[in-house]
Amino acid sequence: MEKQKYAKIIKVLLWVLMILSLGVLILGTVKGFEANDGKMTDLLFYWAYVVLGIALVSVICVGLYIAIRTNPKSLVKLGLILVGAAVLAFIAYLLASGKPAMGYNGTKIPTPTELKMTDTILNLAYILGGAAIASIVVGEIVMSLRNKKA
Repeated sequence: MEKQKYAKIIKVLLWVLMILSLGVLILGTVKGFEANDGKMTDLLFYWAYVVLGIALVSVICVGLYIAIRTNPKSLVKLGLILVGAAVLAFIAYLLASGKPAMGYNGTKIPTPTELKMTDTILNLAYILGGAAIASIVVGEIVMSLRNKKA
């Protein structure tokens, strides 16, 4: 009985979000996304951020709820993963130089904080991309070695 109540609430909330999203899209289309100094484009981006935030919070809360109910010991593993991600982001931040881009001729010059954060995100992408490639290569090597023994 309780599951049906939650399913009904979620269904109503999804319909409300869909109608609001459609309203934002129609409003932007009618008023013009490029007119009014791009205010409609900003509205569309802000709405996308709100929906993304709702999705992230929902996934995290539901995941934590399920983890707590089914296997409370998995929270330790989740905590270790979060600490590892924070350490990785901190390493990427330490490696970021924050120097201005060479040859940039834009009208708005980025602040040193923006440059540092951009470099941090790029370093994090490089580290994660390299780790993904390395894991593929190492995984294939380990699989081939295991198959030779059999």
